[in-house]
Amino acid sequence: MLIASEMTDNGRGIAVRQWCDDLQKLVVTGEESMNTKLRTPGVIQALVMTFALFPAASCWAAGSAAPYAKMAPVDQYLIADRNAEIAMAKSAAPTSISDNAAVMILGAHGFETALKGTNAFTCFVDRAWTKSFDDPEFWNPKIRGPMCLNEAAMRTAFPNIAERAKWALSGLSIAQMRERAKTSAAANMIVATGAMSYMLSKQQYLSDSPPTAWHPHVMFFSPGIDPGAWGAGLKDSPVLGAALSDHLTMFFIPVRKWSDGTLADYPAPAGASEHHQH
Repeated sequence: MLIASEMTDNGRGIAVRQWCDDLQKLVVTGEESMNTKLRTPGVIQALVMTFALFPAASCWAAGSAAPYAKMAPVDQYLIADRNAEIAMAKSAAPTSISDNAAVMILGAHGFETALKGTNAFTCFVDRAWTKSFDDPEFWNPKIRGPMCLNEAAMRTAFPNIAERAKWALSGLSIAQMRERAKTSAAANMIVATGAMSYMLSKQQYLSDSPPTAWHPHVMFFSPGIDPGAWGAGLKDSPVLGAALSDHLTMFFIPVRKWSDGTLADYPAPAGASEHHQH
């Protein structure tokens, strides 16, 4: 699994910058691929945090000073009400999935199992520590990203999330985490084919900068392929995609409804039938 802060001297940083450029073109200028309500600069912020699992870059943060210079007190990252955190985690997916999913919550030393599941999904609430080490909101204690990952994503993506949480809660500095990530197996794991996640929660708080939440969407993680293989970014395609490295490509598909069944406050992506309901 590649992290932005490790993509520097060996030329992979070029790929990250190209990804930012491509995403800017795709979302802001649109390339006529998405509805105009999705083509806002803020979408870039939310998208980058949306795949906090693989924080390839903070495209919007270049040149800005970090508002969170150090880690806040640990209790600000925790959710005191255990049941509230379980409910927030489950809100990431439809009840047909989340009712039978395992749930992990953040404890004082890292993520721990709160509920065992009977299907292939695990839900949890991500924090800011999976952002890029250079992200100005890396220590933002308000970040909440409810997610429900399938087995493939839990096996090959979640280990990095869990490791980052342990590092942060143990008091490591960003410099120390950056150094450890260079040789960490979890941080450099190649994502499994078929890894995916639901992010349909209205309770998302992904950034202080608007939009603090993005649209309900499904994410797919793939070993490095051309996003065009999925039709991502093509005219009238509802799919956003980006090749973050030579072995990681991310895809985002906005959907019409939040996990509670209510319609999101934006039109369907361009090209979707007005009569089609997810």
